[in-house]
Amino acid sequence: MSSLHSIRPWRQIDRRKSRRIMVGNVPVGGDAPITVQTMTNTLTTDVKATIAQIQAAADAGADIVRVSVPDEASSRALRLIVPEVSVPIVADIHFHYKRGIEAAEAGAACLRINPGNIGDETRVKEVIKAARDHNCSIRIGVNAGSLERHLLDKYGEPTPDAMVESGMDHIKILQDNDFHEFKISCKASDVFMAAAAYQKLAELTDAPIHLGITEAGGLMSGTVKSAIGMGSLLWAGIGDTIRVSLSADPVEEVKMGFEILKSLGLRHRGVNIISCPSCARQGFDVIRTVEALEKRLEHIKTPMSLSIIGCVVNGPGEALMTDVGFTGGGNGSGMVYLAGKQSHKLSNDAMIDHIVEQVEQRAAVLDAEAAQAETAAE
Repeated sequence: MSSLHSIRPWRQIDRRKSRRIMVGNVPVGGDAPITVQTMTNTLTTDVKATIAQIQAAADAGADIVRVSVPDEASSRALRLIVPEVSVPIVADIHFHYKRGIEAAEAGAACLRINPGNIGDETRVKEVIKAARDHNCSIRIGVNAGSLERHLLDKYGEPTPDAMVESGMDHIKILQDNDFHEFKISCKASDVFMAAAAYQKLAELTDAPIHLGITEAGGLMSGTVKSAIGMGSLLWAGIGDTIRVSLSADPVEEVKMGFEILKSLGLRHRGVNIISCPSCARQGFDVIRTVEALEKRLEHIKTPMSLSIIGCVVNGPGEALMTDVGFTGGGNGSGMVYLAGKQSHKLSNDAMIDHIVEQVEQRAAVLDAEAAQAETAAE
């Protein structure tokens, strides 16, 4: 997309310059791609179920997955889980410093922990030493619902300033211990509060920022809130890794995260379907066609575009901008477009199977071109 900025400057997003850290083998921050995260909801001690859920999230595109480690049994389970999964694991630690040490030793790639909440300076140093010894990064996770008592007393209630002060206090602890492999989040369920906190935080630190609107809600309402809150921040160049927090299957969080990034041109994975809202002009059932294609094309990971437009008013114009397109016509048939060019007529009855076939063929071509370009660059 960057190659188009000279002719489409209105699509330019200038990302905030942050330090780059590593979460396992995944870079976060700097000029690295914005990563998508989710969190398991299985009992961590149920090793089989947790591995299955992590792999399902990874198959959906998750770059990083967080796992709760509330007790010693979960720490032991983590040792069995980490070697069996294909993505880095973030261990979610709250108040017990020993869980942080155990998680680092168990192979966690990152600890989600607030260093100011785990005890005295000696305990903090022990956790930092474990993280350093095991190449484990740290995420400072500030949440409006669990701010420190002294900050609530100072500000009277959770506020953006209170959240940022909490975050900067935790950052100072790590920096005073010469530990810099950290990222930070400032989450709230209130979109306005979260956005204001993140904007201020982005000005005060060069640490990579983990974006999220916490406790956002169910699949539909939570996605809307997350898209508004995180979307506005991402558009402003803020954010290096994201989680869409939904009361839904973790796989849905991953899908929605990619949809948000795809809408801003910040990340591309799978088929981006451009479809009309359906009206009386449609030459076929647009709604059911798109529903069917979304399911049939879930296996495509190649970044590409597909336009499904019900009539010839906007259809040809949209098809010129997509890898594959279908525009409804009359008499039970429409026009197929390939690589932006009109190709052939197609019966509506054969539409779905044929479009899936065309998308798969186009994906193979794009994959081959990408592989060839990568080889040439080596």
